[in-house]
Amino acid sequence: MDRIVAAKELAFRVGFTGYSGHLRVEPLSPLERPNGLSSLPDFVPELWLLVVQNGEKRIPVADRFKPPAFPRETPESIKEYIEEKYLFPRLDADEFSPEKAGRQWEFDWFSKSKIHLEPSLPRTVVVPTWELPFRHPKNGLGKGKCEPISVQGEVSGLTVGAEGSAGLPRMAGPTKDFVKGSLNNRPFRPGGLDDSQALEKLLPMGVSNGEWVWEVINGGPSQTIPPGFKHGVDLDDLKAHPYSWTVCEDQNAVESASDEKLNEFSVQFDDLFKKAWEEDVGEFARDVKGSHLLGLHLLQLHRDCGHNSELEAEVHEESIELQPEANKENAPGGIDTESLVLDEILSVESGRSTSRLNETSDSGAEAAEQDKEAWAISGGSEGVAEHFHELVPDMALEFPFELDKFQKEAIYYLEKGDSVFVAAHTSAGKTVVAEYAFALASKHCTRAVYTAPIKTISNQKYRDFCGKFDVGLLTGDISLRPEASCLIMTTEILRSMLYRGADIIRDIEWVIFDEVHYVNDVERGVVWEEVIIMLPRHINIILLSATVPNTIEFADWIGRTKQKKIRVTGTTKRPVPLEHCLFYSGELYQICESEIFMPQGVKTAKEAYKRQKATHGGSSGKYPGFSSGHDGSRPQKRENSHGRHNKHSGSHNLGSFSGMGGGNQHNASNRGSWRSEASLWLLLINKLSRKSLLPVIIFCFSKNRCDKSADNITGIDLTSNSEKSEIRVFCDKAFSRLKGSDRNLPQVVRVQNLLRRGIGVHHAGLLPIVKEVVEMLFCRGVIKVLFSTETFAMGVNAPARTVVFDTLRKFDGKEFRQLIPGEYTQMAGRAGRRGLDKIGTVVIMCRDEIPEESDLKCAIVGSATRLESQFRLTYIMILHLLRVEELKVEDMLKRSFAEFHTQKKLPEKQQLLLRKLAQPVRTIECIKGEPAIEEYYEIYSEAEKYSNQISEAIVQSPSSQQFLMPGRVMVVKSQSAQDHLLGVIVKSPSANAKRYITLVLTPELPSTFQGPLTGGNLQDKKSPDFQILVPKAKRGLDDDYYSAVTSRKGSGIINLILPHRGIAAGVNYEVREIDNKDILSICSCKIKIDQVGLLQDISSAAYSKTVQQLLDKKSDGKYPSALDPVKDLKLNDMNIVEVYYKWNNLWPKMAQNKCHGCVKLEEHIRLAKEMMKHKEEVNALMFQMSDEALQQMPDFQGRIDVLKEIGCIDADLVVQIKGRVACEMNSGEELICTECLFENQLDDLEPEEAMAIMSALVFQQRNTSEPSLTPKLFQAKKRLYETAIRLGELQAHFKLQISPEEYAQENLKFGLVEVVYEWAKGTPFADICELTDVPEGLIVRTIVRLDETCREFKNAASIMGNSALYKKMEAASNAIKRDIVFAASLYITGL
Repeated sequence: MDRIVAAKELAFRVGFTGYSGHLRVEPLSPLERPNGLSSLPDFVPELWLLVVQNGEKRIPVADRFKPPAFPRETPESIKEYIEEKYLFPRLDADEFSPEKAGRQWEFDWFSKSKIHLEPSLPRTVVVPTWELPFRHPKNGLGKGKCEPISVQGEVSGLTVGAEGSAGLPRMAGPTKDFVKGSLNNRPFRPGGLDDSQALEKLLPMGVSNGEWVWEVINGGPSQTIPPGFKHGVDLDDLKAHPYSWTVCEDQNAVESASDEKLNEFSVQFDDLFKKAWEEDVGEFARDVKGSHLLGLHLLQLHRDCGHNSELEAEVHEESIELQPEANKENAPGGIDTESLVLDEILSVESGRSTSRLNETSDSGAEAAEQDKEAWAISGGSEGVAEHFHELVPDMALEFPFELDKFQKEAIYYLEKGDSVFVAAHTSAGKTVVAEYAFALASKHCTRAVYTAPIKTISNQKYRDFCGKFDVGLLTGDISLRPEASCLIMTTEILRSMLYRGADIIRDIEWVIFDEVHYVNDVERGVVWEEVIIMLPRHINIILLSATVPNTIEFADWIGRTKQKKIRVTGTTKRPVPLEHCLFYSGELYQICESEIFMPQGVKTAKEAYKRQKATHGGSSGKYPGFSSGHDGSRPQKRENSHGRHNKHSGSHNLGSFSGMGGGNQHNASNRGSWRSEASLWLLLINKLSRKSLLPVIIFCFSKNRCDKSADNITGIDLTSNSEKSEIRVFCDKAFSRLKGSDRNLPQVVRVQNLLRRGIGVHHAGLLPIVKEVVEMLFCRGVIKVLFSTETFAMGVNAPARTVVFDTLRKFDGKEFRQLIPGEYTQMAGRAGRRGLDKIGTVVIMCRDEIPEESDLKCAIVGSATRLESQFRLTYIMILHLLRVEELKVEDMLKRSFAEFHTQKKLPEKQQLLLRKLAQPVRTIECIKGEPAIEEYYEIYSEAEKYSNQISEAIVQSPSSQQFLMPGRVMVVKSQSAQDHLLGVIVKSPSANAKRYITLVLTPELPSTFQGPLTGGNLQDKKSPDFQILVPKAKRGLDDDYYSAVTSRKGSGIINLILPHRGIAAGVNYEVREIDNKDILSICSCKIKIDQVGLLQDISSAAYSKTVQQLLDKKSDGKYPSALDPVKDLKLNDMNIVEVYYKWNNLWPKMAQNKCHGCVKLEEHIRLAKEMMKHKEEVNALMFQMSDEALQQMPDFQGRIDVLKEIGCIDADLVVQIKGRVACEMNSGEELICTECLFENQLDDLEPEEAMAIMSALVFQQRNTSEPSLTPKLFQAKKRLYETAIRLGELQAHFKLQISPEEYAQENLKFGLVEVVYEWAKGTPFADICELTDVPEGLIVRTIVRLDETCREFKNAASIMGNSALYKKMEAASNAIKRDIVFAASLYITGL
């Protein structure tokens, strides 16, 4: 910077510095001048010397000095002036007034400034590579110097800040991206991820594996000049010191034949140069530690030098003398060496995980319990509440009331810097913990972020915290004071900031997750898991949740994921106890008090129901005709497409609730039912009013029912004159910000009339400003009866005296079902105001019948809903993670709550794998030469698999039974089931015998037979146990071969004792019984058999004849062909036919193998089976510990293929420009939005038309009236729908569980195209409401979200370089930003 010429060379200069444009004031030394008086400042006239002209001579007049009019300038005063004017900017009070809050100004400060920015750092830089000194090229340089080889690398890869959680070396981005980040930024490294990758990038391979030490030991000189440096360390006259290396045997090596390196030796040392200066060998040996890889190098070096024998002789002595303690510590388990083995086999999670693995015991249960306690700590808080003020003497925030025990414990842990999980009932005071975190952030000069699942909660918390802290608000459409130290935002905004690497993340100390049980939400629960996984290491987490059963489990998952302890605290005690009652026939029946269910109350109510039914003949007593009316009518067909007479009609049939009729009713009956319904509500309200149980919240599970219930209560007024005045003044002031036509909207007028009578309505169909008016008036206590949907229990912190359930059944978008305990507890928790009520009352309405006791008990005292993972892969998640090499999608999947239990068991599986790898390898010694049992076993296993598939389909099929007759040749299992044999059916099953009798050929003699084959009585040949055929010359006539089947009819008697074994024609045979499952194959041929001779007479000739025929069929070692599955067996299943062919082709292969018929086949098969089982177990363990075993890995592969196909990523998984555009799409389906832009579908549309078509991306209601579209809009709609169908078909092609039609209908809803088109053209809001039956609140919500989509499309146009689209989106956004749709929130601007 040049010297600033001002005020006669004042001694300072001012300029900009850094990437954020900060001002810098730098003092300068004064200049020497010949005349010191001339250096006085010229802006102080009284300090100038007055001069008079006297001809040519200038005469100073010193006697005319006056006292200075301004104080003398000093460096301190100048610094104060600069800070006041430049460093403390003030906002324009007119522009930034509360009335204009919510507006946004896009102003690029740097483009307006005239300061030349410093050039950005290059993306790549040339750096030298490290290599071993003895490999340096000899280029004539001096000793100790080398010319390194340089390569080009990325700058980001050379800084730890690009990977660390909050490393300052990471370059800060532009100021405009400080809060929301940019796609050009790298995300901060999530806490808990393995740092080994970063270390591997920082340390060269030669340094990490010890090669550099080996080079020096080998005689190379010490290198004093690092690569790339001109000068190095001057060691003066350093001389070589005599040394000898101490070598010891590694006692913990795993003895495995598969890895011989484990039995090698290792050298024990830590620092190579330590020995050169230390003479004490004993001290050296105590300080050093082992290096396995270096030991291998040194051992090889000694062997090359011929010192192997001396080394082995020296091993045991040195190891015992120098390292007795190490051996004692590592000898029992050998875990350290096993960890080294595991590192070579698998990628171990992290150093911390490995150390914990070494410390845990062998018992899996004990290890899991110890590890569980290490992360989620729920105990150990005894005495914190009693000594709270001594433990926390200087609180960051004082509370005007006495804190509860769980609040004190949580605050104590926050002061210690721990993460906290607080589980307590609604209104128990969990917000106190969030407030204290805000106070700590302000005290520590850091930031705290409060995230909420619903925008209403964010707005309300902003109002609550605004007077206490420096608060900012960030939602999809509002950005207020993002520079504040306490930020309130939706979870989606925080996720976007994390993915985009916003620099504000550096400053965050606390992130508060409110309503954590919202993680069970199917649509948005995944966002919570993403944010928790992506949070950097330096951020502490505070989780606030309702009571859930698996709090410890969820906290344990977070602790393991972030590698930090989570303190779990809370209370199951309600601040205001609840009583639960049934309301029937004008009376209240208590059924539960203090969490104790009272069956007697249900019994009493049922008795009253029976009496009422008997008295009035099945009618509802005081409410005749009511049984058929519970808003069961369908919406009437619209006579006029632009009419709004059915504005609040339900989009589906509400069905019949418990105790309520339903069906199609005529208008007259509907009016009658609603009159009886109104009388029922009046009876209930009067009952509650007499018992002083108002105000009351009545939960109805339909927007239509809320409106009709409130409108039908016409004859009641619950407010006093003063309350009426307060309501009127409040409404006038709130609605005064609307223009005239909007103030007279039917909904605004109707709600005001209800409010004046103390009746309110609250549901998603209301306008946002109307909902806020209802909420604020209810909090003030002037609304006595509020009809609301269940969103009021989730989004607004407004308790009441009483809560009423209109029914215990609800429609969840798919079906009617009972309320689950978690939903009931959430809504019932609004009963009872802390500090005002001693007890809260919950009432369940009963109409036609009393609910079952089991249903009531389940809802009231049933177990709360467990926190379940809703994690799923999305395309935008994949693209964000692919942008950064250090963050893999597999890491995100592995750390999700869904994979928690699998990942938790990894240490056990690691130890099990080590033990299996350490088992000795068994070998099979073949008596026939080279072992072929493995090949045989593979064929056998494959045949066994096919056999299981087709045995039921073929062998037991009716068509195959006709072939299983005597004489049919077939292949059957051997007795050991390890082999197969050729045989023939001798006798089919009968009524008495259910099994087949077959004769099979056995290749070898049975091992049980040890007697001689000759000698003995001839009668022995007919012995039932064993039979031998004698030579023909010694046989009698009866023993000769039969030439044909005997004509003699047998008696059917079997004289054999089965199994019967013998030898015929030199071949062993066996007669035995078999089942259907023992038949492996049915051959196509038959032979003639003598059934009488074989079974009754036991004729040797019959056996010889049968055996010989079987041998003839087995020609050249091949079995006869099997029956054709289609022609013969009549099979129609092509899969079974294909398997059948494969199955029958395996038997000849097995018969040709030399193991077939081996005497040791059974033993070898058993060994091969054990070896294969061991190999499969090892492979299974390695698979379970790999990324491929993750549940959503197939879905991930399919989505990757889809992204490749449409061009978002290339073959190397590098994100392309199309993928970067998809990363901008958060409000709509990213693939449809991206394809719409790249197909230029908006180019031929006007801004109003483009905005109308884009509404299909954000509108959420399914069933609406059909809009009336212009031809141009109709073509655009058809084009966009076809794109969605094509994308759905593409995803289905890559095996994703997606139906193209459902995909298109789920992500594109065109119900508001006409409405948005007219709104963008300038049509008043009252007129566009007449075009559809969609409630006004959903219309406003859709248009507001549409503005957010418009900004995303505008950013995408900047990435694409499409200036025309950018201007079109800008014009469209300006067209819809007006009037009631974008009215500022009352929570933000106040009243």
